[in-house]
Amino acid sequence: MEDKEDISVMGCGWLGLPLAEKLVKAGYTVKGSTTTPEKMDVLLEKGIQPYLLNLQDENLDMDMLQDFLQAKVLVLNIPPHLRSDGGESYLRQMHVLLKAMSGATINRVLFVSSTSVYLDLNRVVTEEDIAYTLEQQPDNMLLQAEQLFQNGDGWMTTVLRFGGLVGDDRKPGRFLAGKKHVPNGDAPVNLIHLDDCLQIMYRIIEQQKWGATFHASADLHPLRKDFYTQAAHALGLTPPEFDAMEKTHFKLINSQKLKDALSYSFLHPDPMAFF
Repeated sequence: MEDKEDISVMGCGWLGLPLAEKLVKAGYTVKGSTTTPEKMDVLLEKGIQPYLLNLQDENLDMDMLQDFLQAKVLVLNIPPHLRSDGGESYLRQMHVLLKAMSGATINRVLFVSSTSVYLDLNRVVTEEDIAYTLEQQPDNMLLQAEQLFQNGDGWMTTVLRFGGLVGDDRKPGRFLAGKKHVPNGDAPVNLIHLDDCLQIMYRIIEQQKWGATFHASADLHPLRKDFYTQAAHALGLTPPEFDAMEKTHFKLINSQKLKDALSYSFLHPDPMAFF
C-alpha cells in the first residue's frame, strides 16, 4: 500500500474538521489547527494532531506554526470575514502564514476560496471570468490572497471556489426567515452541500489535481425567492418576503471544469432537495 502524505488542515471549523476526520479515516496523518482552546481535545479524540494557532495573535508561537507546517499538503481553510474590515485582517493573516511557509516542507496547497470573488455579470460565469474582477477590482482582498499562494515559490496551489455553503447545522431556512423587503428574489442561487465540499476536496488531494482553479456549486440554480421560501417552510419558520425588482443582479456559477477534471457527479445536485 502506498504511503499517505502528511496533511495540515489550517482551520478545523465547520468545513475543516469533517475534512480532517475524513482524511484520518483514509489513512493520512493529519495536523489540524484551531483558535479555540476547548477544541484541542476534540481534535485529539478524532485522531488529529491538534495545534492552537491564531494568525491574528500578536504573540503567535512561530515555532509551533513552523511545526504545523512540516507536512506535504496544506489545506488552507480560513474564512475571510470580508464584511468586518474589508478583508484587511484576513490578508495580514495570509502574509504571516506565507512568511512561515518559507521554512516549511509544504509543496502543495489547497486554498479554499469563494465564488464571491466574481462580480455580478448577469450570465453564466466560468473560471476565466476572473479576468473581469482583476480589471474592475484589482484590490479584491480574497483574490489577492489567492494570488499570494498561487505565485508562491516551492509549492503548487489549487484554488477551490465554493458557492454558498449549506448542510449539517447550517440550515438555510434560518438565513432570511421572517425578513421583509428582501431584494433580488429572481436571482439564481449558487449553493453547495457540505457532503459535496468534503468529497471534492478529498478527490483533489487523492487525484493530485494541483496548480488548478475550480468552481464548486451544485448543478441546479433555483431562484432565490423559491429556495429561501421553501427552506423556511421546511423548518416551520415564517418565509421571507421579496420585493419586486425591475432588474436582477446575479451570477450563475458553472462547475463543469471541476466535474470534467475529477470525473465528479454532485451528491446533491439540486438545492431544492437540500432540506
